[in-house]
Amino acid sequence: MKNIKIITGVAGFVGFSTCRKLLKNNSFVVGIDNMNSYYDINIKKSRIEILKEYKNFIFLKIDLRDKENLFKKMDKYKVETIFHFAAQAGVRHSLLIPKDYIENNIVATFNILELCKIKKIKHLVLASTSSVYGKSLKKKIDENTDTTKPLQFYAATKKSCELMAHSYSSIYKLKVTILRFFTLYGPWGRPDMALFKFTKGILEKKCIQVFNYGNHSRDFTYIDDAVKAILLMDKLKFKKNLFFREYNVGNGKLVKLKQYIKEIETNLKMKAKIKYLPLQKGDVKSILSNNSKLNKFKEFKNRTNYKVGVKKFIEWYKEYYS
Repeated sequence: MKNIKIITGVAGFVGFSTCRKLLKNNSFVVGIDNMNSYYDINIKKSRIEILKEYKNFIFLKIDLRDKENLFKKMDKYKVETIFHFAAQAGVRHSLLIPKDYIENNIVATFNILELCKIKKIKHLVLASTSSVYGKSLKKKIDENTDTTKPLQFYAATKKSCELMAHSYSSIYKLKVTILRFFTLYGPWGRPDMALFKFTKGILEKKCIQVFNYGNHSRDFTYIDDAVKAILLMDKLKFKKNLFFREYNVGNGKLVKLKQYIKEIETNLKMKAKIKYLPLQKGDVKSILSNNSKLNKFKEFKNRTNYKVGVKKFIEWYKEYYS
């Protein structure tokens, strides 16, 4: 079979969005997902149904914690790139069930690294998070900012994955790209994230919970912009004798949460009922990406304004839920 790209977590938000773009570009993609029930399984099934419309897509239901099954299923494919997006996400869930993060982040990523080593994969693109920066004092966070003091267990396991990937890159000359995403949002987003929860709550005329009394600020990054960065990494050659690189993927503009909610209200033509709560454990008040490394590339220069992104999400939400 032709050279194939693997996407883990293909039924997830980032995996699905990246896969659909690659399929449109005529790449052959094998998508892997265990289809767990961390959030509504129906939205995952809907994503997979869309991807199955493409003849250049193969879906495999695999739990990445099962190394033997993973290796067995991968035997017949000649793989050039792995996009490893499968992970146990969610800061708040990590406060409740930390064990999920050991198994689905650290163990699963170790198995992917072993697969890369044995099959001599040309390039591993690993999804990470801005949460690895913890409570930084920098106004704009660049890739050299300290990542040794994450505030929550989710971020600690994602940083552990980065470190494991770095060691494999160093020992086995595996080319690895780490992408640290800043607050992704957009159509087909995760139901446990703020935009989805706020939109659903407002439409159902329920009270939405807003932490830190609404005084958060975030670098909201539209999914299509993140996918541009991912595909850029797939094409971008490594510098001579370098096998490991890290990039922030953010919008580069700080938006207050209250402004964000107001934009949702404007598009829904409805007023939110809000219950203000204190800052939650492990949360940061403000975080802003320094994108200077990615800004060197024309493919990433024009990014989506949050007002446009919120509008597109709500249009999708209304259509999807009729």
